[in-house]
Amino acid sequence: MRTSQLLLRSGLTVAAAALPIALTAPAAAVTTGISVSTTGSSVTVTTNDCPTSANGTFGNASLLSSGQANFSQGRQAPLTGTSTTQSAAWANVLPGTYTVIVVCRDGTTAGTQSIIVTAATPTISTTSSPSSPSLGVMGGVGGATREYGTATLVGGGALVAVGTVAAVWYLRRRAKPHRL
Repeated sequence: MRTSQLLLRSGLTVAAAALPIALTAPAAAVTTGISVSTTGSSVTVTTNDCPTSANGTFGNASLLSSGQANFSQGRQAPLTGTSTTQSAAWANVLPGTYTVIVVCRDGTTAGTQSIIVTAATPTISTTSSPSSPSLGVMGGVGGATREYGTATLVGGGALVAVGTVAAVWYLRRRAKPHRL
């Protein structure tokens, strides 16, 4: 009976320590070759993944609103720049959530990223009653859209694993009877 409880506790400890590492491994492999920024009602995408062609074209970028599903439905803009950095921009973009997709001239996708465009100028309410939000709660991935490197994710996973092992060790020591 004592052996089975010990094996069960050991198995749970190993599983708890391995879970953060397993969760961070797939996230470390996900990379995107684009960087999207917004200023007021303008959206800009930058990449360095699209090779240049003989005529100087790099590819196209598309800005998709929430109701659009594929590249051809969005607002398209050609990529311009040099062989090291290419960019595209859209002006007069209404507030909302958008997806930016960059497709190089050879048909490969350089990356996809979501972005939220907010109103360029804040509106001031003259009524004394609080207004309700027009779009409801903006749920989503929050700060997880930032591009973290492999070292950051492995470091975070290691900290979680060490914390889990320390908590299990502390609780196991606390549960043992005190012998004098």
